Amino acid sequence: MSQMLPMCPRSRAAAAINNQEIRVSGQRKRPGYRVKKGDRVFGEIRLEQDEKILEPDSQPLDVVHSDSHIILVNKPAGLVVHPGAGHGDNTLVNRLIHHFPDLDQVGTDPTRPGIVHRLDKDTSGLILVARTRHSLEFLQKEFKYHRVKKTYLALVSGRDLAGTGEVDRPVGRHPTHRKRMCVNVDTGRHARTGWQVLQRFDNACLVSVQLYTGRTHQIRVHFYDMDSPLLGDRTYQFRRNRTGRQAYPRHMLHAWQIEFNHPYSGQKFRFVVDPPKDFIRVAASLAHRVSDDSQKVWEQLISGRPV
Repeated sequence: MSQMLPMCPRSRAAAAINNQEIRVSGQRKRPGYRVKKGDRVFGEIRLEQDEKILEPDSQPLDVVHSDSHIILVNKPAGLVVHPGAGHGDNTLVNRLIHHFPDLDQVGTDPTRPGIVHRLDKDTSGLILVARTRHSLEFLQKEFKYHRVKKTYLALVSGRDLAGTGEVDRPVGRHPTHRKRMCVNVDTGRHARTGWQVLQRFDNACLVSVQLYTGRTHQIRVHFYDMDSPLLGDRTYQFRRNRTGRQAYPRHMLHAWQIEFNHPYSGQKFRFVVDPPKDFIRVAASLAHRVSDDSQKVWEQLISGRPV
C-alpha cells in the first residue's frame, strides 16, 4: 500500500488496516499481508492534512485509576469511545485529551490516542487506556494473547438460561445489515463467551459474563443467538419484542471488572465498578423492589442471594 500511495506513511497504512478501514476481498488482513493475484483491496485512508484536529472536551471524566503509564476510566453509557463516522467530537477521547494532554502523542492513529480496546456507545463501565507508547504496545499484546480478563454484567431476556455455560461460535459481519454482526461460521472470527446466572426474575436473568475474546458486539450477538437477547438492545432483538424495547434506556450491559498486568511493574491489577443507576433501577424493577433502597437491593442481587 505504501508503494501504491507514496504520500501515505507506512504507519498510517498499517493503522488503517488495523482499524479495518482497508479490507482485502472483504476481509481484515494483517499489515504484513502479501496481496495475491485476484485480491480486491478497497477502503479509504485519511492523510494528516485531511484529518480534523481533536478538540479537548472539559466535561467530567470518571477516572478510577491513573499513573504515569495507564488510565482506567468508568465510561458512561451513551458516550462513543473515539471519533468516527457520525461522531466527530463529544467522545471519550475528546475528554481524555483535555484531562490528560500528553495522551495525544500516544499511538499512530491521532483519533484513537492510547486506546487499546473499546466499548459500544451504550455499554457502560471500565475501559483501559495506555498513557505511553511502551504501555500501548504492551497492552495491545496482552489483549491479543487474551491475558486481560474482562467480566461484564448483563440483564438478558428469559429465565431458562443454564446456570453456567459457555458459547464458542465465530462472529462476523452480517451479510445484509451493514451495522450488525452475527454468528457466521463461514467468515466469522473465533469468539468465546462464558456466563453465570446471578439472579432469575420473572422473565429475565442477571448474569455475569466472561469475555475470552473481544469481537465487535460479541456478548450481544452470542446471547441473541441463544434466544436470550440483552434487555433494551435495539439492534439484536426479536421482532416480537421490539414494541416493548423502549421500557429500557439502553442495552443492559456493563463492563464490571477488569484484571491485567501493569505494563511497567508487571503487578496484577484488578478493578471493579458497580453499574450506573439506570442499570440498577432496571434490575430492582425486575425484582419488584423499586421502592426499596436501590443500593441495598443491588448488593443483595449481586451476592446471588434470593430477593
